[in-house]
Amino acid sequence: MKNFKRYLVTAALPYANGPLHIGHLAGVYIPADIYVRYLRLKKQDVLYICGSDEHGVPITLRARKEGTTPQQVVDQYHSIIEKSFQEFGISFDIYSRTSKPVHHQTASEFFKTIHEKNGFIEKTSEQYYDSEANQFLADRYIIGTCPRCANENAYGDQCEKCGTSLSPTELINPRSAISGTAPILKETSHWYLPLDEWEPFLKKWILEEHKEWKPNVYGQCKSWLDAGLLPRAVSRDLDWGVPVPLANAGSKVLYVWFDAPIGYISATKELTPDWEKYWKSEDTRLIHFIGKDNIVFHCIVFPAMLKAEGSYILPDNVPANEFLNLENEKISTSRNWAVWLHEYLADFPQRQDVLRYTLTSIAPETSDNDFTWKNFQEKNNNELVAMLGNFINRVVVLTNKYYNGNTPELGIPDAKDLEVINTLEQFKTNVEKLIEEFHFRDAQREAMNIARLGNKYLAETEPWRIFKENPEKVATILNICIQITANLSIILEPFLPFTVEKIRKILNIGTFEWNAIGSHTLVPTGHKIDAAPELLFSKIEDAEIEKQIEKLQLSKMSNAPIVPQFPPVKENIAYTDFEKLDIRIGTILEAQKVPKADKLLQFLVDSGVDKRTIVSGLALHYTPEQMVGKKVTFIANLEPRKIKGIESHGMILTAESPDGKLALLAPESEIQNGSLVK
Repeated sequence: MKNFKRYLVTAALPYANGPLHIGHLAGVYIPADIYVRYLRLKKQDVLYICGSDEHGVPITLRARKEGTTPQQVVDQYHSIIEKSFQEFGISFDIYSRTSKPVHHQTASEFFKTIHEKNGFIEKTSEQYYDSEANQFLADRYIIGTCPRCANENAYGDQCEKCGTSLSPTELINPRSAISGTAPILKETSHWYLPLDEWEPFLKKWILEEHKEWKPNVYGQCKSWLDAGLLPRAVSRDLDWGVPVPLANAGSKVLYVWFDAPIGYISATKELTPDWEKYWKSEDTRLIHFIGKDNIVFHCIVFPAMLKAEGSYILPDNVPANEFLNLENEKISTSRNWAVWLHEYLADFPQRQDVLRYTLTSIAPETSDNDFTWKNFQEKNNNELVAMLGNFINRVVVLTNKYYNGNTPELGIPDAKDLEVINTLEQFKTNVEKLIEEFHFRDAQREAMNIARLGNKYLAETEPWRIFKENPEKVATILNICIQITANLSIILEPFLPFTVEKIRKILNIGTFEWNAIGSHTLVPTGHKIDAAPELLFSKIEDAEIEKQIEKLQLSKMSNAPIVPQFPPVKENIAYTDFEKLDIRIGTILEAQKVPKADKLLQFLVDSGVDKRTIVSGLALHYTPEQMVGKKVTFIANLEPRKIKGIESHGMILTAESPDGKLALLAPESEIQNGSLVK
């Protein structure tokens, strides 16, 4: 592998249309944070870049739903997201936002550079248009029936029920999400990035030069390239986003997939005047951490953009994770089936590392994985408390008991002691290799093996049992255990940063570089450790877990379809009783409200054999104008009955739902008035 002078690490920009959940953390932000913290421990020149993605249709949909403006939406959720990241300890060098002027300027300049090189093609095509709202409809503004699974609420770009990618014209019975009306096709012009022209380069760059990429990333890229690339629009007819910086662009904005990755560049530019050496020097290693739904954009589209612009480096690796499920179900923000980060931080204060540890241990690195609250509890109680916390607590208690908190002399280690000491160096090598290959789940497990080694060493040497007869040996044992603890304060820092701060406080030491791992002289003889340290972890009780499970179940119940409560079926009647009813089809010729009766309408009905007056309680459901000309089903042989002084000759039949809604019973096809209903 090439030796790089510096690293630029980006994490996918979260949409500022909702808070963060554990799927985001496990898929992108924790893996990236582990990697960056590791590089910093190695004293590498590294920048960690992220920010809120504040443009695109999801933002405008949220604004419309909440009756507010897109700017108010992004201001609200950017603040929530940024605060959650800070409290959780994600160590960005900058967390910016794409609504900032520096981003608008950077994205505009990027577009203009490509445009001046004739890097776009301009095409006119037909796109859906809402005549009532007087605007073109972006993909997410179009809803219809999925042609694959028949979901009636699929979006114009994807069906969230079956996961199929769609185009708006594939939808059956499309309708506008704005007005609910059926859209029309109307011509509009847009700029396109000709991905097909970059296909030969991309095939060579990915399929030949980056075979080391994760199989899920490489495989998805190969699938797209094998299918053949097509030009992709870089502009949209919207009123929210970065305006297309051309005089003839009108009100068009940059499409969010083009605009968003440029956010990495604008955030770096905001962070440092030396931004170009991170983006334009071949001595920089650029790495994108993303979820699998962003693979195509970061491995095919964004590199094509960078090549078209001409002055930027390309990503060296794109370690994308798969999806995390929750309690064996797909995380769904629309159904509130999620563990939200800001709520977790409120429910489990000072337990950021418990969630970091659990999510890393189940990271969906090669396939989708599942988070359960029971597993979260077990990871905390059986591993963090019983193994890591227990080892360090015993070392501190014994050192304070036998040596007043002073680190004892190493003395003369025997073969067993030397075996433990010499093993420490191997942990560094193993964890280092795993992190650099982006196997963070295995890397954390290997780092925790140092704590397992310490527990095993203590159990086998039993210093509490031999102190009276061999205090010198106990001194050696505890010295080695303190050195193990100091090693843990280095190797665990990428994974458990809050815990490592506590360990350093317990040992009364500062920070060490990564290369110090393996040393058995990190804490000098006579060094004073904390006499009364706080416990690293505390048990999570069943009641805390049951509360979280109950919260999820309540969420599921609130989103479950309402089962209608219909009245019970009435007692059976003789068939001859039914035959007595004369049910016919008729047409309403005239309709008017009955004076001083809010619920009643008076109709003149053509029954096929006569024209008769029928009074019916439909005024709360239909206007007189709506009823004129409608075919209805009515009982023709009821005794006449006076209602509000009007003699009614029959009963119009309707269906009533449990919530009180009425619907007319009308024939499916044209049929003559007077026809019998049997």
